[in-house]
Amino acid sequence: MRELSTGPGRVLVAVYAVFAVAATGRSLVQLGTDAGRAPLAYSLSLLAAVLYLVATTCLLRGGEVARRVALVTVFVEATGVLVVGTLSYLVSDWFPDKTVWSHYGQGYGFLPLVLPFLGLWWLLHPGVHPGARAGRSAGGDQVSSPPPGT
Repeated sequence: MRELSTGPGRVLVAVYAVFAVAATGRSLVQLGTDAGRAPLAYSLSLLAAVLYLVATTCLLRGGEVARRVALVTVFVEATGVLVVGTLSYLVSDWFPDKTVWSHYGQGYGFLPLVLPFLGLWWLLHPGVHPGARAGRSAGGDQVSSPPPGT
């Protein structure tokens, strides 16, 4: 099993880490200074921050359990950005300020819309999960094969 944080996975880890820090900081400031203005929007930003933190941790940790947790986390993230992005256009009163997922992440160059789908692709890519590469066990350990001719 290829480690989740190798190759393109390193870029995903870096982007998720930046988003984790940015979304955590922004949502905590918004909730701490003016929570009454948009409590739903700010709380959803905090949820996004937590999901970014979990995804970052799982991508760094690697292994089958981490891959499965990351898969669920990134799926929830994708659902969140699609639902919140849509609601922010349909019920704009619920989202008076920009948040990480509102308007599909427009304030962040739409990266919050693209990121979970890149994450899902990486996590579902054949080289990332067990059984995709010979010589590795389901836990990712090197498996020895008997010498030829025995």
